[in-house]
Amino acid sequence: MIRTGRGALLALAVLCMPAAHAQPLRTSTLLPPAAFGPFTGVARQGALLLGTAPAGTTQLALDDMPIEVARDGRFLIAFDRDAGPHASLVAILADGRRVTKEFDVAPGEWRIERLDRVARTPVPDAEFERRRPAELEQIKAARLVHSDADGWRQRFIWPATGRISGLFGAQRIYRGEPGAYHGGVDIAKPAGAPVVAPADGVVILAAPSPFTLEGNLLMIDHGMGLNSAFLHLSKIEVRVGDHLRQGQEIGRVGATGRASGPHLHWAMMWQGRRIDPMRVAGAMAQ
Repeated sequence: MIRTGRGALLALAVLCMPAAHAQPLRTSTLLPPAAFGPFTGVARQGALLLGTAPAGTTQLALDDMPIEVARDGRFLIAFDRDAGPHASLVAILADGRRVTKEFDVAPGEWRIERLDRVARTPVPDAEFERRRPAELEQIKAARLVHSDADGWRQRFIWPATGRISGLFGAQRIYRGEPGAYHGGVDIAKPAGAPVVAPADGVVILAAPSPFTLEGNLLMIDHGMGLNSAFLHLSKIEVRVGDHLRQGQEIGRVGATGRASGPHLHWAMMWQGRRIDPMRVAGAMAQ
């Protein structure tokens, strides 16, 4: 079953409850922060945390943003690449009491390249400017789709293995002007190499023709607002609405769109926040 829009997300948040990962706590309200279950993961820029909400939780919010909670109390939160140093998780119980857990968010270690003698000079591209708005609308609409997938609970695997040719968060600074940071991880592979689903999910976008930037773009919803995007594919082997199992082949590596050579670009987002796939999947087994 697939639900769309913010209303469905808020409705789910009322039905479910959260979980937690081991982080130092600073304050609590009425009930101790230990009422949250232990968290899996580390509070860090670009990272995910899985936790369990206190018994009787009816609402959960991270810095005032409603958080979806599963019926067994498990939930997912994440911190953007540029997240601030502190975050507050608040659970409201059925009797009106509140439980607050404060996180100290560790900074990420991003590869920053400073080009003090090079100006940022994007080349105008009329075709790109003409097509890009409609492509962005498709991507935006796909990210509003929330499925009942449970892939967010799984230990993610790499969709392809090989040399890491691009790191999440890498950024160039042109004469003091920051360029856009790299929003995913690049895996260098020959064209035609298989790509598999890193976790269970539902296909929310399978580009019918190559996008100007992403090329053949595939997006999968893993549930709880967590999704993956796979760029530059030479072939997409699944369709919108397909329910996928972890390890299932979903496409082939390519160099479509704006790519200098064949590779897989894997990007992940949670509730609009960009996260590091390498921190989700862990060390790659070659």
